[in-house]
Amino acid sequence: MNILILGSGGREHALAWAVLQNPKCDKLIVAPGNAGIAQIADCATIDIESGGVVVSFAEENAIDFVIVGPEAPLAAGVADRLREAGILVFGPSAAAAQLEASKSFTKEICDAANAPTAGYGHFTEADAAKAYIRDQGAPIVVKADGLAAGKGVIVAMDEQTALDAIDDMFGGAFGGAGAEVVIEEFMEGEEASLFVLCDGEDILSIGTAQDHKRVGEGDTGLNTGGMGAYSPAPVLSDKIEALAMDQIVRPTMAEMAERGMPFQGVLYVGLMIKDGQPRLVEYNVRFGDPECQVLMMRLGAQVMDLMHAAAQGRLGEAQVNWADDHAITVVMAAKGYPGSYEKGTEIKGLEALPEDSSNMVFHAGTKAESGAVLASGGRVLNVTARGASLQEARDRAYEMVEAIDWPGGFYRRDIGWRAL
Repeated sequence: MNILILGSGGREHALAWAVLQNPKCDKLIVAPGNAGIAQIADCATIDIESGGVVVSFAEENAIDFVIVGPEAPLAAGVADRLREAGILVFGPSAAAAQLEASKSFTKEICDAANAPTAGYGHFTEADAAKAYIRDQGAPIVVKADGLAAGKGVIVAMDEQTALDAIDDMFGGAFGGAGAEVVIEEFMEGEEASLFVLCDGEDILSIGTAQDHKRVGEGDTGLNTGGMGAYSPAPVLSDKIEALAMDQIVRPTMAEMAERGMPFQGVLYVGLMIKDGQPRLVEYNVRFGDPECQVLMMRLGAQVMDLMHAAAQGRLGEAQVNWADDHAITVVMAAKGYPGSYEKGTEIKGLEALPEDSSNMVFHAGTKAESGAVLASGGRVLNVTARGASLQEARDRAYEMVEAIDWPGGFYRRDIGWRAL
């Protein structure tokens, strides 16, 4: 098969790495890719949010299967255009992608499906939102309704922070994503992620992970797109996973199908777990980043077969083969992230690191220039390792991190601390 992956981050590097291990992959193109992806696959510069452009490119390159990495092309309907053109695609329709693209839509679906989640209010103007905050008090969670690249969520521990967040969102700090807001009750507990493949009818759990959203050690400081992750997440036991599937995922998928928008792709189920009970924090309609990196490390070549089965509506006959292992990824970010940071700093020492089924550096925000690897984003590298225990994987990952010569970067030293 000739395969096209859309995206340019660490998630897409990890997907490309796993897909290439499968003998069914004859040719792999990643658009637009990055410096790390370019070392293992062909990269192409196209507008991945234009369905017409993607369809034309796929036809010109005899692509058999398209895997959509990020959320923006899904929300823009790229998967719909590919399906209309008869090209097999892994990723939901624009209608189904509303589970991530609109917080208020997700809340409405949860209400209809009776899925346990946080109480909420949905607002289109600032005064009413502020009145709701004053009425509810803090702590409280303020979310931009639309897509904000993982940054449109403010967990406000005091009322003033929540009120300021309303001003920011309606003032355009998150662009169009903040034109509407959802305000939620603050849920206590431990957060973890469940990943589920869906083919419109059948669903298949493919693993758990726990992300580290805050920029600072001990989960302090500003929220980020994620500073590291590990899999499996011990807090998401088999019993709690079964509850989440029965009470949250299956009812949601049934409701989506009933509305004529069956979900096909991967569903990222963000859960808050307290006293053995899971509640939904959020859905994403693509693999999490950096959770994808640890999942791919553990799943390897079978991922391509599983995604292909989901795209063809064959999940009922698919199964996941898990090794009894652990994986961890440490994000190296540009100094200053998630605020302003310098681009173009050089990263050295990568060529000396091991690259095998237990050790990989996935590139997130890099570009190649005159033989050098330069940082081109906020989150730049995902240093990933697996081991028989989480401690072994962690030791291996940090050993690689310390061998990377990049004065312009920083990382958290406590990834995996909850489990360890």
